Amino acid sequence: MSLTFTLDPAVDPALHDGILDLWADVTNAGGAVGFVAPVTRDAIRPQLDKQLAAVADGGMRLLVGHDERGGVAATAFLAHNTHRLQLHWLWAYMVMVHPRHQGKGYGRDLMAATEAAARSIEGIEAIRLGARGGMGLEHFYAACGYKEVGRVPDAIRVAPGDDRDDITMLLPLH
Repeated sequence: MSLTFTLDPAVDPALHDGILDLWADVTNAGGAVGFVAPVTRDAIRPQLDKQLAAVADGGMRLLVGHDERGGVAATAFLAHNTHRLQLHWLWAYMVMVHPRHQGKGYGRDLMAATEAAARSIEGIEAIRLGARGGMGLEHFYAACGYKEVGRVPDAIRVAPGDDRDDITMLLPLH
């Protein structure tokens, strides 16, 4: 089975809770999505609410992948730039696939759906995303067509004495 992707779904309480559960489960399984395990839903909720407010205001787009049971299995937030000289590209944030679905090719499906979503937005010529070093994520994104275009050593502190590189990846859409 594959995931069913929806760009800009209506955000109701069930979807909100599904994304919140996904984010906590991904983080607690070791995923690099803005928090460090162990994390609770309550710790993530303010950040999710902030991002969903940006979706409601039009500053972000939400892409959701549902599994065959209708559960939230994957997400990506596409953030528009506000600077007038950078309106031709956007950021991909919180790119996540639920741990129970990893190893099924859904990560590549999510990246393909993210690319398709970005291509559907008028004037967008590239996608940028950040990856936490030490996880091998840059290799996955490279396999999806992204190129490493920047790296700041030790910019992410996940714990005292555990600093990781902040890696910027780019996918040109032309």
